[in-house]
Amino acid sequence: MIRGLGLYLDGHLQDDEHSVFAGEIPGDSALLREQLAKLYAEAQTQRDQFVWIGLFEPARAELQLVEDVFELPTLQVEDAGNHRQRPKVEFEDNSALVIVKILSYYDQTSDVETGQLSIFIGRHFIVTVRYGPLGDISKIRRRLEGHPEFLKHGPTAVAHAILDASVDAYIAVSEEISKDIEQLEESVFSPERTSDAEMIYRVKRENLEMRRAVHPLVGMANALVREDVPGIPEEMLAFYRDLGDHLLRVADAADNNDQLLMTLLMAATSRQDLQQNNDMRRISAYVAIAAVPTMIAGIYGMNFEFMPELRWRYGYELIVSLMLLACLLMYRAFKKSGWL
Repeated sequence: MIRGLGLYLDGHLQDDEHSVFAGEIPGDSALLREQLAKLYAEAQTQRDQFVWIGLFEPARAELQLVEDVFELPTLQVEDAGNHRQRPKVEFEDNSALVIVKILSYYDQTSDVETGQLSIFIGRHFIVTVRYGPLGDISKIRRRLEGHPEFLKHGPTAVAHAILDASVDAYIAVSEEISKDIEQLEESVFSPERTSDAEMIYRVKRENLEMRRAVHPLVGMANALVREDVPGIPEEMLAFYRDLGDHLLRVADAADNNDQLLMTLLMAATSRQDLQQNNDMRRISAYVAIAAVPTMIAGIYGMNFEFMPELRWRYGYELIVSLMLLACLLMYRAFKKSGWL
């Protein structure tokens, strides 16, 4: 579905019959192709004018429409239409494609939900293709329209605002994962007996979602920090350099979290093994203690006629006392050695 379509000049949305960005418009109208072509042709008449079109889970016909009007590479359009595409940045002669994952953390379930946003950037156009419930850019659009001095820098300014919001979401998710890891640390190293392996695997899985979203973009982030990316206006270089720095910080945090989770998993596993060993030692100690009276009772249960103290008046009391004394001595020895 085409969520909106607008023509911008010098940072201001043009209020004419062609600008319908605020509403949801169907993508199956034959007039839409003509309308979009006219907007794009008009945008190319002035230096600081561009078209912004937003698509949400578009049909193939809608993708074909923007491909034809803006002369986008077919393979890149196919990638944008795949909601399971790997994050990446690709450059062509007259355009660039940026595919990013949109992340959100849910406190109730401690889950990370993932969406996808593709951005086609050209000299006089920007096209966004979104899949999933995350990544709604309507708030970003309204914020940009309130700052025409920034929006006048064109499609690169729009792309920066969208990517900056995405990276801010990465930072928020990374911070929540770090909080979960802190809670796991307290649980793993607490004096109480706990079982944390399942939760560690769960948090590690959420951190993996973060790494999948961030790591494919690390190379581009380094290039942004070096200001070595073509097509970015000079006035936008500082903004993109800051964006690259934030992205690298998130990538480092994801790596550190992964290493820490692996360490916690090893610690939790070792602690569980130690607890099992302690249980086995405790069981073995009690079995050894119980073996003494069992052995004595077994000997006296052989029914031999001539056995020591068999017919003595205090034989029973002596044997029971001997059993208790042996058990107490063994219990003391095991207690002293740390088995009990």
